[in-house]
Amino acid sequence: MTVFLQQRTRIKVCGLTREEDVDAAVAAGVDAVGFVLYAPSPRAVTPERAAQLARRLPPFVTPVLLFVNETASNVIAACALMSGATAQFHGDESAADCLAATGHGARPFVRAARIPLGEEGARFDLVKYAATYSQAQAILLDAHVEGYGGGGKAFHWSLLPPSVNSHLVLSGGLTPANVTDGILQVRARGLSLAVDVSSGVERDGPDGKPLRGIKDADKIHRFVAAVRAADAQLANTPHGFLPAT
Repeated sequence: MTVFLQQRTRIKVCGLTREEDVDAAVAAGVDAVGFVLYAPSPRAVTPERAAQLARRLPPFVTPVLLFVNETASNVIAACALMSGATAQFHGDESAADCLAATGHGARPFVRAARIPLGEEGARFDLVKYAATYSQAQAILLDAHVEGYGGGGKAFHWSLLPPSVNSHLVLSGGLTPANVTDGILQVRARGLSLAVDVSSGVERDGPDGKPLRGIKDADKIHRFVAAVRAADAQLANTPHGFLPAT
């Protein structure tokens, strides 16, 4: 007898700056919310503001603090404001830097991998990268754009290696319209898959471009629904079985 173990895709909404957006993400059923602690970002908040927003979270919704080339002491101080926070490193941090800033791995952390756009993405050695950051809770896959994240660009998912010994988080240019396809293409490539969205659920400005840091509750709900549609599709076409115990 065999039993198919269905995986539920975890969901994180990143770049939150307002109470109503935190509440909308929670109401939609996300697993994590992200706060950008990188001053040059238009979505940046201070550690104190992030802690204030995180106090609205119910149990079992994880706050994630995004850092870019921050000092270990500042990372430790910011994380201390939220005992249950996960750190996300999105700059040029080495494996040693990540460990030093998280009490040698005592606090969970996610390491972003910046995948080049276009055909250059095939040259990124994700297997080696995941091995280098083997103590990360997951490797977040984002498009390599000018600056650090939130560019709304998607890399070529099909160029990722077929098997990576890490939990993966798909990011970069995800929207309610394309996240189902992204999950279907990437789910089987890692130990598990989560998705991370920022610009794809932001409110449209008068020029049609996202209002950075201002989320759209309807888009968040549609994004979550699209993720669940992908999970349902995968459940109907199982790709892995384990013997029952």
